[in-house]
Amino acid sequence: MNILVIGNGGREHALAWQCAKDTRVVTVFVANGNAGTAFEPKLQNVAVNIKDHAAVIEFCRSHNIALVVVGPEAPLVAGIVDDLRAADIAVWGPTAHCAQLEGSKAFAKQFMQQHNIPTARYQAFSEVDAAVAYIKAEGAPIVIKADGLAAGKGVIVAQTEAEAVAAVEDMLAGNKFGDAGSRVVIEQFLAGEEASFICMIDGQHILPMATSQDHKRIGEGDTGANTGGMGAYSPAPVVTPAVHDKVITRIIEPVVKAMQDNGTPYTGFLYAGLMIDDNGDPFVIEFNCRFGDPETQPIMLRLQASLVELMQAGVTGNLPSQTKWDNRPALGIVLAAQGYPESAKTGDAITGLPDLSADHNGVKVFHAGTRFENRDLDTASMDKTELAAQTIVTNGGRVLCVTALGDDLADAQTKALATCAAISFDGMQYRRDIGWRALARNG
Repeated sequence: MNILVIGNGGREHALAWQCAKDTRVVTVFVANGNAGTAFEPKLQNVAVNIKDHAAVIEFCRSHNIALVVVGPEAPLVAGIVDDLRAADIAVWGPTAHCAQLEGSKAFAKQFMQQHNIPTARYQAFSEVDAAVAYIKAEGAPIVIKADGLAAGKGVIVAQTEAEAVAAVEDMLAGNKFGDAGSRVVIEQFLAGEEASFICMIDGQHILPMATSQDHKRIGEGDTGANTGGMGAYSPAPVVTPAVHDKVITRIIEPVVKAMQDNGTPYTGFLYAGLMIDDNGDPFVIEFNCRFGDPETQPIMLRLQASLVELMQAGVTGNLPSQTKWDNRPALGIVLAAQGYPESAKTGDAITGLPDLSADHNGVKVFHAGTRFENRDLDTASMDKTELAAQTIVTNGGRVLCVTALGDDLADAQTKALATCAAISFDGMQYRRDIGWRALARNG
């Protein structure tokens, strides 16, 4: 069978790589992919305009695609799942209505409030004066969020009222995030430890994925600006069995039931970004309607079942309640471009990349913001040896995710850091403390 993965980041590289492990799969097409997906065995990049749903449908029909996997959030919010289903093409992901849980933070907060899902109290604003008045009434610390999609960077955790007011002015008056920031959600600050809880849902059944913890801040010790994610590890020890049960019963099951009752069953990946307080009670910081990035990379490294089989079971409403995982922890470190997250220098040659077709003692490098120096290269017509002679350059803020399995988390971190040290491009930045919370727990 043939699979189509939509997207070009590290998440899509990891999902496509995992799909290719299924022996039934002949080719995993990636639209539009990156330099890593061009190199990977059984993967092939294709130039399809993913905003043109008719073109995607035509590609699926002409290439006998058995299943479409939608990686990023924007196509989901734009209704690509609805259009593929209408064309009788099997697709894994939520409908546009369900994807509003990520596409609009105001929608998500109202949904959680309506269905008694634990989250921070909030108000939504479109006018600067009203938002500033609310900030002054609530005080700091306080959280300011752009309502729409902002590539994981539309969140400001303001430590002072002045910082909060500046964030509101940037979004509502300064148009910092464009249409995504034309409305803001202002939330109560929640204290605790964050975790990423990702599930597969087929409209009725829930399959929890391995837990993980993301590292959003650019600097070590979780300092500096928020990013799309500088690294992650799995499993997250903060999600104890007791916390796991609370997340399922208080958060995931209510979402599934509410969507069912509304006549809009949720199918696809659902990501609950959580804050877990000192009492072990989880609160939703945000919902994402797809797999997280960079959480996908360590989670896919640990998955021992066929992802294709799981998604096919989900499409037909037969999702199992559990699956197989490698007992070893996995840890991923993002290598980011100079200037990220505010900007990103591109076009710099990358050296020291390992051969993607070989096993490297449990280390896997997933590509994200990469391309070949020759933009016009027809990778589909070239074999892997020819591709190996081409220069790979940076093409985005988050360039690579170096991911490793280890006997324990410290071992996984050591392996990942060793590979990071062997890779080089101008201005490369990365955190050397990914996993620090879990390592501190272990003493």
